Amino acid sequence: MISSNSPKLLVEQQGHTALVTIDNPAANTWDTESLPALRDLVADLNAQPDIYALVLTGAGQKFFSAGADLKLFADGDPGTAGAMARLFGEAFEALADFRGVSVAAINGFAMGGGLEVALACDIRICEQQAKLALPEARVGLLPCAGGTQRLAQLVGEGWAKRMILCNERIDAVTAERIGLVEEVVETGSALERALALAAQAAQQSPSAVSRCKQLIHSARDKAIGDGLAAERDLFVELFSTEDQREGVNAFLEKREPEWKNA
Repeated sequence: MISSNSPKLLVEQQGHTALVTIDNPAANTWDTESLPALRDLVADLNAQPDIYALVLTGAGQKFFSAGADLKLFADGDPGTAGAMARLFGEAFEALADFRGVSVAAINGFAMGGGLEVALACDIRICEQQAKLALPEARVGLLPCAGGTQRLAQLVGEGWAKRMILCNERIDAVTAERIGLVEEVVETGSALERALALAAQAAQQSPSAVSRCKQLIHSARDKAIGDGLAAERDLFVELFSTEDQREGVNAFLEKREPEWKNA
């Protein structure tokens, strides 16, 4: 029997697949409750030999996930920033290291940490209406949950810079064209396709799949570890700047930020 430590993260078993649903209305954001729950859930799934695959999706029809709740960063507290960066790292790196096949069923907006959790999955299936972005710099922050590292590996440095440095929001067709997602499907069908792909993977030897995944990741992991740690360190460093507080509070107050570059 599989279960989650948080009602914001629902889980059910379908055959050899664990279906995990982010359910934190209204935008399926991540917080201090759901991130440890994801970390612990993946550990639990790794210990259950009858689970071969994991499918991750968002509750509702609008959001896959909008990432972190920015209200957590409004006061500019570096301690809060460091704690959140650690929780994001633990959760999403646990997901990336899941021993089976993980598939993100992107059924709506995937923004910031919402895109980063999809990047931590092995395969991404995206509905045609979905929009994807890493808009953290627009509010004086940076992607601290693997975005600067995994996005560049998937799509190349140029597109990573367009999305992160220029806040370029992309549609599903563009995401497929640049290699950010593996398949685009009709609205409402990402979960069905992801579950079918997970079932297809479950026909393989789970022992072989685990070792294949380990080898595919081996060359990448030798380089990404230092980058992931630096990403979290520089995220916290931003909390010593005026621009961080201005950016987050401008977003929450629905106004344009006034940058001081300080």
